[in-house]
Amino acid sequence: MKRREFITLLGGAACVWPLAARAQQPERTRRIGVLMNLTADDPEAPGRVAAFAQGLGELGWTIGRNVRIDYRWGANDPDRGRRYAEELIALMPDVILASGSTAVRPLLRATRTSIVFVQVTDPVGLGLVASLARPGGSATGFTLHEFGMSGKWLELLKEFAPRVARAGVLRDSSSPGGIGQFAVIQAVAPSVGLESSPLDVRDAGEIERAIAAFAGSANGGLIVTASALAAAIAN
Repeated sequence: MKRREFITLLGGAACVWPLAARAQQPERTRRIGVLMNLTADDPEAPGRVAAFAQGLGELGWTIGRNVRIDYRWGANDPDRGRRYAEELIALMPDVILASGSTAVRPLLRATRTSIVFVQVTDPVGLGLVASLARPGGSATGFTLHEFGMSGKWLELLKEFAPRVARAGVLRDSSSPGGIGQFAVIQAVAPSVGLESSPLDVRDAGEIERAIAAFAGSANGGLIVTASALAAAIAN
């Protein structure tokens, strides 16, 4: 082999060897923290976990190969949510998925790690994001529904039970979502021939008494607004 050809071959090999060495390096495993608003034994839990894993897989993320997921189950309990938020943050995840406002709030107070939230009724009113168009900060995600839909609940109630004349609205009055939804319901009620009244909830005993009192008169129907507290108590 001529000297020039040998030098060319050696130089080419020197370039290839580092590339080959880098190609053999294992892919970095990313870490995702997940704070759910359910208990681990909730019937919905396996479906949510499976759906999340499937969605990640469709995007090229395989559990055990290039991504690890750490789950915590807050069960809509603020104290448990705070404790599990601290546990997840200590694991130093690359991103956190938070389900429900009771999961998002403690995370935002404790970390600047990127947060994606789901099942939040009013992220702007709760102060989780600056606006729907431009969330800003470290959190973004999906709102549960638009407040205008609340008026449709009345229409469905009237269609389902034409004789209903009163609608009791089960809500969490401490939540901007509960306030906003009832405001829409109250505005729409006269147009469908219904009288609406709020049933504010703080605990199971209070909601039981409120519903019992509301059911004392005829032709009443119940609407459960989309808030974590109202849904938990109604269930």
